[in-house]
Amino acid sequence: MTAFTIRIYCFIFFITASVTFAQNAKVTGVILDENNLPIENVNIRYGTEGTKTSINGDYVIDVPENTNIVLTFSHISFKKVQQTFNLKNGQIIEFNPVLKYNQEQLGTVIITGNKRKRIEGITTIAPKMLRKIPGGNAGVENIIKTLAGVSGNNELSSQYNVRGGNFDENLVYVNGIEVYRPFLVRSGQQEGLSFINSSLVHNVDFSAGGFQAKYGDKLSSVLDITYRTPKKFAASLDASLLGGGMSVEGTSKNKKLSGILGIRYRDNSLFVKAKETETNYDPKFADVQTFLTYKINSKLSFDFLGNIAINKYNYQPETRQTNFGSLGDPKALLVFYQGQEKDQYNSYFGAIKANYKVNEKTKLSFTTAAYHTIEEEYYDIFAEYRLGEVNSNIGDEDFGEVDFSEGIGSQLNHARNDLDALILNFQHGGSYKNKNHKISWGAKYTHENIRDRVNEWEVIDSTGFSVRPPGLGANDQPYTPFSGPLEPFQNVKSENDITIGRVSGFVQYNGENTWGAHDIFYNIGVRTHNWTVSGDNITTNTQTVLSPRAQFSIQPDWNRDYIFRTAIGMYHQPPFYRELRAADGSVNPKVKAQQSIHFIIGSDYKFKMWERPFKFTAEAYYKNLSNVNPYTVDNVRIRYAANNSAKAYATGIDLRLNGEFVPGTESWFSIGYLKTEENIDNRGYIARPTDQRLKFGALFQDYVPSIPNLKVYLNMVYNTGLPGGSPSYSDVYQYQNRLRAYKRADVGFAYVVVDANKKYEKGHLFHQVKELEIGFEIFNMFNVQNSITNTWVRDVYTKQQFAVPNYLTPRIFNLKMGLKF
Repeated sequence: MTAFTIRIYCFIFFITASVTFAQNAKVTGVILDENNLPIENVNIRYGTEGTKTSINGDYVIDVPENTNIVLTFSHISFKKVQQTFNLKNGQIIEFNPVLKYNQEQLGTVIITGNKRKRIEGITTIAPKMLRKIPGGNAGVENIIKTLAGVSGNNELSSQYNVRGGNFDENLVYVNGIEVYRPFLVRSGQQEGLSFINSSLVHNVDFSAGGFQAKYGDKLSSVLDITYRTPKKFAASLDASLLGGGMSVEGTSKNKKLSGILGIRYRDNSLFVKAKETETNYDPKFADVQTFLTYKINSKLSFDFLGNIAINKYNYQPETRQTNFGSLGDPKALLVFYQGQEKDQYNSYFGAIKANYKVNEKTKLSFTTAAYHTIEEEYYDIFAEYRLGEVNSNIGDEDFGEVDFSEGIGSQLNHARNDLDALILNFQHGGSYKNKNHKISWGAKYTHENIRDRVNEWEVIDSTGFSVRPPGLGANDQPYTPFSGPLEPFQNVKSENDITIGRVSGFVQYNGENTWGAHDIFYNIGVRTHNWTVSGDNITTNTQTVLSPRAQFSIQPDWNRDYIFRTAIGMYHQPPFYRELRAADGSVNPKVKAQQSIHFIIGSDYKFKMWERPFKFTAEAYYKNLSNVNPYTVDNVRIRYAANNSAKAYATGIDLRLNGEFVPGTESWFSIGYLKTEENIDNRGYIARPTDQRLKFGALFQDYVPSIPNLKVYLNMVYNTGLPGGSPSYSDVYQYQNRLRAYKRADVGFAYVVVDANKKYEKGHLFHQVKELEIGFEIFNMFNVQNSITNTWVRDVYTKQQFAVPNYLTPRIFNLKMGLKF
């Protein structure tokens, strides 16, 4: 038993005490291939008895006690393994063989898919993890945030930063089609569901930088998702206190048509109602997603990807009390609210892709896609606050209450924001492969039309006197009379109707060769992007950028399995509508593409430890950025300056060790160091909003050896504090404070009731069930108070402003269930 299992054993004792231990001898384990991936349908036999592994590669087989038996593990694509056992009555032993590929069955293979990903520096995540690892927003992004170089300081959001970039700098593809995130979302609790439905995923690839020219025009990362193409009927159902989902998949009788359908619903009430603000909260986040494939013949097929997402957010805050300060000088903020917020984010996405196989060497594809989002953000919220000293006398009946108010004030926030965006894509891609050489190319036309109305303002009152807007000079009431006009503290009004036409394309070449006894691999490519911005009351502007990129890798002919790689490339991010719109709502069509030159050197080393597979990955990087568009981050909303007034850099190192710390399960530990700074208007270098210096992430899977069906999953992250928390109107050069470090640990326990190795006879309730898991999760199990922004409150007597932290979610308990047919 591992040390981690021992630590949690007292917690799960009440579960294990009710389990009746079988008296038959058993052999159990997980079977993996040389790439640490589970193998399905491995035959495990002795004599006439036998079983097969599940889709997760696990198995359990009963064996006679006190008898020498030989278990044979066989699969058509792998070399056979045999092992002799002699077990006592009731003994359970764990055996986790790693099967080697059968070269005669595989034939001549130049580069396997997994080796290709190692060469390109791509991280692959096993789909089975997506539904098991606990997190406030479980799924693909939840796991990515545990990787080195990736950070996210809001458990309610699926957004993430990569190596000093922001949320808008990440590419996301589903089956080769780029997907988008909402425009107006301001906070994680409004965000709802990620586009990616984990129940439909077949493959997850992630690159943190230095990626090839075939990927689009963003500065930081690529997340490439592939949905399953079903081979037979299957269904799944997931349910928890946070919502649920179901999926159905199958094929037609002639196998030409296959499809998978997923439906999800999420309710963040469990998190939001646990926060310090008491609210009436009514969120409704739901989506329907499908992926269909129709094969005309062996050469021609069509794919359809569709998604409808309906997100409604009704929020009515009532009261809030936040205690802060120090033990010697405790303070509290009391807020009483009136009003409500009603937001709605509806999106519709559809794409049709034609795949044509000209011959064994040449493949072509043609894709057309449409994305339409309609977003509303309406709120009127009046807040009256008291800032005061807290009674710190232990034993006093008023202990913890506010004794004396240092500041009294109020604020009124109003918004009527509407956005309607339509994005159309027409895309062609192709590849030609001849032995060790491959040429890929692509061209894409995009039409974007965004209609946007912004009408939001904020009025702030301090002890009965209106606070003037920044830059207009503060009044000195009540000591000096003020007769000027009353103006909102912040006021943004604008209407925009913008059209952006884009033409982009790429060509790249992949090759492999030998250098003496060593294998070498190389890629060279170039992208180009031309865009034109036009619209009402703005001057039409056209720009073009060119982005060359290259990769080189070598696998030395050593006894140990090393791969060394380097990448250099120029990456441009032509502005999307969000980058064109300034904080005052105006649009600047002359914003240039931000440019980043990547220099990356890295290696990975595959080895055996404790007779189990492991891999250690290291990458160092430097990014030189120019034409930087400065921005501020408020929760998950990014506001750009809409100019190119800065230059910046990002440098760091990422380390990751992953493998079977516990036999048959993959876990990893990640450490990352980052430093990123920017120079705005030549005023000197300061930390960027994403300057998260140190990152530690751990994803750990375990189980109880004597009860292999009892699983434990740990997701742990530590991120040092980000610069921020300053007032949105402030000069960033005057406020270089950092938020507190983000520390979070989520743990999940799951008991496998049914799986491929534990089936029931016909007529039993669970006869048609393939998998059934019942789980219990603890989010933020150490109850750490993390904060992502500050509320700034003024003391009328001292004129001092206090930063009151806006805390994220506390410790929360969740129940969940997973079912597969």
